[in-house]
Amino acid sequence: MAQANDTKTGRKPEPLVISRIFSAPRALVFTAWSTADHMRRWFCPEHFTVPHATVDFRVGGVCEICMRAPDGQEFRSKGHYIEIVPAERLVFATGLVGENDAPRFTALTTVTFEDAAGGTRMTVHQAYEIFDDSALGAIEGAPEGWRTTLDRLEQEVARIQSVETRSVVHAIFTLERTYDAAPAQVFHALTDKAAKARWFGGGDGYVVLERAMDVRPGGRERVKGRWASGTVSTFDAVYYDVVPNARIVYAYEMSLDDRKISVSLATLELNPVGEKTRLVVTEQGAFLDGYDDAGSREHGTGFLLDRLGASLKG
Repeated sequence: MAQANDTKTGRKPEPLVISRIFSAPRALVFTAWSTADHMRRWFCPEHFTVPHATVDFRVGGVCEICMRAPDGQEFRSKGHYIEIVPAERLVFATGLVGENDAPRFTALTTVTFEDAAGGTRMTVHQAYEIFDDSALGAIEGAPEGWRTTLDRLEQEVARIQSVETRSVVHAIFTLERTYDAAPAQVFHALTDKAAKARWFGGGDGYVVLERAMDVRPGGRERVKGRWASGTVSTFDAVYYDVVPNARIVYAYEMSLDDRKISVSLATLELNPVGEKTRLVVTEQGAFLDGYDDAGSREHGTGFLLDRLGASLKG
């Protein structure tokens, strides 16, 4: 078997140096590097994902990352940790590998963490050694790749901060709408999967990824969709009380990406007003771990009720 030195091209690109200030303590920023769970959330450029990661966070421990491009192509790196000084310094060597784990290039990465005004200055220094000239394109794109990767790291640091700062904020609101339709029609629009799909969702740029619905005591409903920003929201509900044409009571939780932001109890009352229906919606919400609703749930519910009304006219 040929040794790595037998295939070197002799090309040594300039090292990369990039810094970012994070509004968080050094120990917290350092934590984001320390587990596979954290690394899967952020250690890849924009539009890429990390479907697999192995992190044995100790000197000599392995660090293996698989990045998946939007077209499905995967890029695998394998390496090990050389130096770990908590909240101060991290050094590891990794190599991008091809078929049969043949090295394409290696990168020696040094990450330092320093106190800075408002938080932590983190600096990444990366030096490269080329074994396969086809890998030069990846290295040339490293500055931009690291810039968007650090954007994702900022999001992960914020997520860790929110988890470490547990809190619950309660809120309640009631909304009313009167529809030019009989209670049976409104009840159908609230409980039939196809009818509800016409109004229960986001606006422009929102794409439904999953929808399931079973309206009965003990039944569940789930709607998952991606917004234009790339954020994925998930609505998971359990029905507790269903009185045809009169009342629906359910509890639901909302998540943004992998973060649960709230748990709510919703009561929908359908009251006949002549040939029309007055719908009264009351929600009691628990907003979790620093999530600031700022009235957006009430506003969003009003938006959906207006869409419900429009669907009844169709």
